[in-house]
Amino acid sequence: MNSVRIIAGEWRRRLLRFPDSPGLRPTPDRVRETLFNWLGNDLSGLSCLDLFAGSGALGFEAASRGASRVVMVDNSPSVLAALALNARMLGAGQRLEIVRSDAVRFATSTGYRFDVLFLDPPFNQGWIERLEPDLPAILAADGVLYVEAERALQACGDWRTARQGRAGKVFYHLMRRGDADGAE
Repeated sequence: MNSVRIIAGEWRRRLLRFPDSPGLRPTPDRVRETLFNWLGNDLSGLSCLDLFAGSGALGFEAASRGASRVVMVDNSPSVLAALALNARMLGAGQRLEIVRSDAVRFATSTGYRFDVLFLDPPFNQGWIERLEPDLPAILAADGVLYVEAERALQACGDWRTARQGRAGKVFYHLMRRGDADGAE
């Protein structure tokens, strides 16, 4: 089993374990720290969607930092089992929901709008483009979108890159509706 640590909040320094899975790249500590600095560290009262949950690093980090609701979606049985085990180990309770679904199917059927969407799909498979039309249905009007991609992105639908960075081969972006491009 692989592992990653939660950086801050209620579960700070707790270790999450996850299996090897094709395309799974846990968001590195430095990138998560930057992301949550951009978001404001305290996510109290916010609802978050981790659409390609994988290791769960982003969703568990959001819950640790006070998000009132975190939905983690993945389609791999072994990944889902590890997410459930980590949720029980942390005592996450009702604020964390783990869903087995294809990302597009979930996005088109959820009926719920989130304040923050973490979008870190497997690279070079067209997931971002496929999900782009569904963003208005799953993100609140003032919701923010975090995207990890194999290339720099200027926009994703109505969401424009407000902050961005690069770690190795991963480009990461915080997007807001209508904001201009910026760099970290």
